[in-house]
Amino acid sequence: MRLDVTDLRAFYASPLGVVTHRVVGRTIHGFLGSVSGLRVLGLGYVTPYLGPVHVIAERTLAFMPATQGVVNWPSSGRSVTALADLTMLPLPEAAVDRVILVHALEAVESPSELLADVWRVLTPGGRLILVVPNRTGVWARRDATPFGHGQPYSRSQLSRLMRDTLFSPEGWAETLYMPPIRSRFWLRTAAAWERFGTGLAMPFAGLHVVDATKQLYRPVAVRQVRRLESRVPARVLVPAGQPG
Repeated sequence: MRLDVTDLRAFYASPLGVVTHRVVGRTIHGFLGSVSGLRVLGLGYVTPYLGPVHVIAERTLAFMPATQGVVNWPSSGRSVTALADLTMLPLPEAAVDRVILVHALEAVESPSELLADVWRVLTPGGRLILVVPNRTGVWARRDATPFGHGQPYSRSQLSRLMRDTLFSPEGWAETLYMPPIRSRFWLRTAAAWERFGTGLAMPFAGLHVVDATKQLYRPVAVRQVRRLESRVPARVLVPAGQPG
């Protein structure tokens, strides 16, 4: 079942969604750093995480897939959101400096096509912040949250996908160690769960967050060339007076 924009907006308005936004947003913006003077593109349902970016960046865009639907954002001023095919982005090459993907990669039919088009619209040296459900985490197994829908990924699967689409991971974090339970008690312990899980590098985090850089050249495998030895016919000295 595909989530639509109404489901996503309702989740982020709930107490569990508010805590999720705070925990995940801290990780995203830790990787993103300053975006002053940069052009930033969000793909999927990213508007909850674009507030601080929109204030500082030169330009902010948010493209949402047609199967999900779109909402106007921000609430005041000119809207920066639009419907788009995430594998055929309506942008020229090298149009943006940063791309943030949330609720996107796990929902498309061809993840490699999505990342290939992200590579196309990024400037040389541009960076991608990717948020994806962890295959071994509890959140991917509970469809009561948006992260329980679509295709979750293991770390090795993500690494292989990014390598095939010419992205080089520079930073990697796991987040959302707390269980996806709406109880107020569990929500109050979210910070403790994050400290505990991060400190011990536990494998059951809900999400992978990856900071990757666009590679400019495809690596080429170098094969060792076998050097052929030149073979010279041996010379035989024959004494004078004897037939050769």
